[in-house]
Amino acid sequence: MIAQARKVHDFLTVGAAAPLQEAAVAGLELPDSYYFGLRDLYTAKRDLFLGLLRKTGLPFTEPQGAYYVMMDISSLGFATDTEASEWLIREIGVAGVAGSSFFREPVNHLIRFHYAKNEETLRAAGERLLRLG
Repeated sequence: MIAQARKVHDFLTVGAAAPLQEAAVAGLELPDSYYFGLRDLYTAKRDLFLGLLRKTGLPFTEPQGAYYVMMDISSLGFATDTEASEWLIREIGVAGVAGSSFFREPVNHLIRFHYAKNEETLRAAGERLLRLG
Protein backbone atom coordinates (compact mmCIF):
# COMPACT_ATOMS: atom_id res chain seq x y z
CA MET A 1 0.00 0.00 0.00
CA ILE A 2 2.80 2.41 0.92
CA ALA A 3 4.62 1.71 -2.35
CA GLN A 4 1.49 2.57 -4.35
CA ALA A 5 0.89 5.73 -2.29
CA ARG A 6 4.50 6.78 -2.99
CA LYS A 7 3.90 6.34 -6.74
CA VAL A 8 0.77 8.48 -6.61
CA HIS A 9 2.55 11.09 -4.53
CA ASP A 10 5.47 11.14 -6.94
CA PHE A 11 3.27 11.59 -10.01
CA LEU A 12 1.16 14.28 -8.34
CA THR A 13 4.08 16.38 -7.14
CA VAL A 14 6.72 15.98 -9.85
CA GLY A 15 4.84 17.04 -12.96
CA ALA A 16 1.97 19.38 -13.49
CA ALA A 17 -1.11 17.91 -15.16
CA ALA A 18 -1.22 18.42 -18.95
CA PRO A 19 -4.34 20.67 -18.84
CA LEU A 20 -2.64 22.85 -16.24
CA GLN A 21 0.43 23.13 -18.44
CA GLU A 22 -1.73 24.20 -21.39
CA ALA A 23 -3.52 26.77 -19.23
CA ALA A 24 -0.16 28.17 -18.08
CA VAL A 25 0.94 28.56 -21.70
CA ALA A 26 -2.30 30.36 -22.55
CA GLY A 27 -1.73 32.68 -19.60
CA LEU A 28 1.82 33.42 -20.64
CA GLU A 29 0.64 34.38 -24.11
CA LEU A 30 -1.75 37.06 -22.83
CA PRO A 31 -0.59 40.64 -23.38
CA ASP A 32 0.89 42.62 -20.48
CA SER A 33 -2.17 44.89 -20.63
CA TYR A 34 -4.30 42.00 -19.35
CA TYR A 35 -2.20 41.70 -16.21
CA PHE A 36 -1.98 45.46 -15.71
CA GLY A 37 -5.77 45.62 -15.95
CA LEU A 38 -6.14 42.78 -13.46
CA ARG A 39 -3.75 44.51 -11.06
CA ASP A 40 -5.70 47.76 -11.35
CA LEU A 41 -9.02 46.00 -10.84
CA TYR A 42 -7.91 44.26 -7.65
CA THR A 43 -6.16 47.38 -6.36
CA ALA A 44 -9.44 49.29 -6.73
CA LYS A 45 -11.36 46.54 -4.92
CA ARG A 46 -8.78 46.49 -2.14
CA ASP A 47 -8.82 50.27 -1.75
CA LEU A 48 -12.63 50.36 -1.68
CA PHE A 49 -12.93 47.64 0.95
CA LEU A 50 -10.09 48.91 3.13
CA GLY A 51 -11.59 52.38 3.08
CA LEU A 52 -14.79 50.92 4.46
CA LEU A 53 -12.93 48.82 7.05
CA ARG A 54 -11.07 51.92 8.27
CA LYS A 55 -14.42 53.45 9.20
CA THR A 56 -15.07 50.57 11.64
CA GLY A 57 -12.03 51.61 13.67
CA LEU A 58 -10.90 47.99 13.94
CA PRO A 59 -7.27 47.28 13.07
CA PHE A 60 -6.35 45.17 10.07
CA THR A 61 -3.29 44.22 8.08
CA GLU A 62 -3.16 45.95 4.72
CA PRO A 63 -2.56 43.31 2.05
CA GLN A 64 0.43 43.77 -0.21
CA GLY A 65 -0.56 41.36 -2.95
CA ALA A 66 -3.35 39.10 -1.75
CA TYR A 67 -7.09 39.41 -2.34
CA TYR A 68 -8.02 39.15 1.32
CA VAL A 69 -7.51 41.16 4.48
CA MET A 70 -7.04 40.02 8.08
CA MET A 71 -8.99 42.10 10.59
CA ASP A 72 -8.17 42.07 14.32
CA ILE A 73 -11.33 41.36 16.31
CA SER A 74 -9.66 41.33 19.75
CA SER A 75 -11.65 44.33 20.96
CA LEU A 76 -15.00 42.69 20.16
CA GLY A 77 -14.76 40.37 23.17
CA PHE A 78 -15.18 36.95 21.57
CA ALA A 79 -13.48 33.91 23.07
CA THR A 80 -12.42 32.67 19.62
CA ASP A 81 -12.31 33.81 16.04
CA THR A 82 -14.67 30.96 15.12
CA GLU A 83 -17.25 32.32 17.55
CA ALA A 84 -16.75 35.79 16.08
CA SER A 85 -17.07 34.62 12.47
CA GLU A 86 -20.31 32.77 13.25
CA TRP A 87 -21.69 35.86 15.03
CA LEU A 88 -20.72 38.09 12.08
CA ILE A 89 -22.71 35.89 9.71
CA ARG A 90 -25.72 35.60 11.98
CA GLU A 91 -25.93 39.16 13.36
CA ILE A 92 -24.13 41.39 10.86
CA GLY A 93 -24.73 39.46 7.65
CA VAL A 94 -21.09 39.36 6.56
CA ALA A 95 -19.10 36.17 6.17
CA GLY A 96 -15.46 36.04 7.16
CA VAL A 97 -13.23 33.08 7.85
CA ALA A 98 -11.70 32.47 11.26
CA GLY A 99 -8.04 33.40 10.96
CA SER A 100 -7.01 30.37 13.01
CA SER A 101 -7.76 28.30 9.88
CA PHE A 102 -4.58 29.73 8.33
CA PHE A 103 -2.11 29.44 11.22
CA ARG A 104 -0.31 26.58 12.89
CA GLU A 105 0.17 28.75 15.97
CA PRO A 106 -2.77 29.43 18.32
CA VAL A 107 -4.00 32.63 16.62
CA ASN A 108 -7.62 33.36 17.54
CA HIS A 109 -8.06 37.11 17.07
CA LEU A 110 -8.25 37.53 13.30
CA ILE A 111 -11.01 37.28 10.73
CA ARG A 112 -10.14 36.98 7.05
CA PHE A 113 -12.29 38.85 4.53
CA HIS A 114 -12.03 38.11 0.82
CA TYR A 115 -12.46 41.21 -1.35
CA ALA A 116 -12.40 39.74 -4.86
CA LYS A 117 -16.10 40.56 -5.11
CA ASN A 118 -18.15 42.98 -7.13
CA GLU A 119 -18.28 46.57 -5.94
CA GLU A 120 -21.91 46.35 -4.83
CA THR A 121 -21.12 43.38 -2.56
CA LEU A 122 -18.09 45.12 -1.09
CA ARG A 123 -20.08 48.27 -0.35
CA ALA A 124 -22.90 46.28 1.27
CA ALA A 125 -20.44 44.33 3.43
CA GLY A 126 -18.64 47.51 4.42
CA GLU A 127 -21.89 49.21 5.41
CA ARG A 128 -22.87 46.23 7.55
CA LEU A 129 -19.44 46.08 9.17
CA LEU A 130 -19.85 49.70 10.27
CA ARG A 131 -22.16 48.35 12.97
CA LEU A 132 -19.02 47.01 14.66
CA GLY A 133 -17.52 50.46 15.24
